[in-house]
Amino acid sequence: MSTEQEPTTPRPEPVDVPAEVPGQAPQEVTGAAAAGAAPGPDEHAAALEELQDRWRRALADLDNVRKRQARELERERLTERTRTAAAWLPVLDNLELALVHSGSEDASAVLEGVKAVRDQAVEVLRGLGYPRHEETAVPFDPARHEVVGVVDDPAAEPNSVVQVVRPGYGEGGSQLRPASVVVARRQE
Repeated sequence: MSTEQEPTTPRPEPVDVPAEVPGQAPQEVTGAAAAGAAPGPDEHAAALEELQDRWRRALADLDNVRKRQARELERERLTERTRTAAAWLPVLDNLELALVHSGSEDASAVLEGVKAVRDQAVEVLRGLGYPRHEETAVPFDPARHEVVGVVDDPAAEPNSVVQVVRPGYGEGGSQLRPASVVVARRQE
């Protein structure tokens, strides 16, 4: 057995070729890298400069995307605010008509007009995704109800809603407010 090792020939170091960027033409490998020889300091500097340029361009593109998204978000907010305000305009118009008629002799007509305006407002809220909840005789649900009172009512199921003091609007995660309710006490 011999203690001598076989001589090895030096292998050229692998050259990192930048990945192709979508939208750009593939780059040709030239110079020492094409010949299989180790790249010189000028080629390393050029490759580094190219990568830094790509990095700066990517940062600039990202900044432009952020600015564009911020503008679009603000435009969408304005559009939604305008749409919501426009949905309330007929309600306001009808309230003003009710006030004009409030001086008339027939108070019942004014009362009917105000009820119609209230119904219209409830419909606007439902159309915006916030339906009204004012059900009685339903089981108490802490996600939909807020207890403002407890009563003894032998005719009602224990832990059920007996009276709605203030209706709730919305459902689940898009709830404007829970319904304020009076609940029947558990009978012991």
